[in-house]
Amino acid sequence: MTLNLRVLAPDQSVFDGTADEVILPSTSGQVGILTGHVSMLTALDVGVMRLRSGKDWTSIALMGGFAEVEANEVTVLVNGAELGSRIDAGKAERELEVAEQMAAGFEGQPPSTEKVKAQQDLERSRARLQATRAN
Repeated sequence: MTLNLRVLAPDQSVFDGTADEVILPSTSGQVGILTGHVSMLTALDVGVMRLRSGKDWTSIALMGGFAEVEANEVTVLVNGAELGSRIDAGKAERELEVAEQMAAGFEGQPPSTEKVKAQQDLERSRARLQATRAN
């Protein structure tokens, strides 16, 4: 028995298929989903979702959202998502370096819109690079 999994972003359907196992980056930590999982709704953090079909693992960078699990159906609604296999690792690494420099420039400063944006860009860049390495 498998899980029916859909990963939907506002601009695209990122994944629509089956999986034997799903690991989600929830706001309270990683959550593993197998067939027969209890129904639940969870908030998702920026991070990497992993799914297993047979022996193969696929990684998807998620940009926050929600996931619903019900009767072996997993629906993931996110602000943005990218399959790790479609992310250019070199470009993602360069983007992470830039994001780290921007975030470091705000260290020790009081909260501001720019500081929050720099931290969010850093989290997104990390997730994208991790997704390339997890495949």
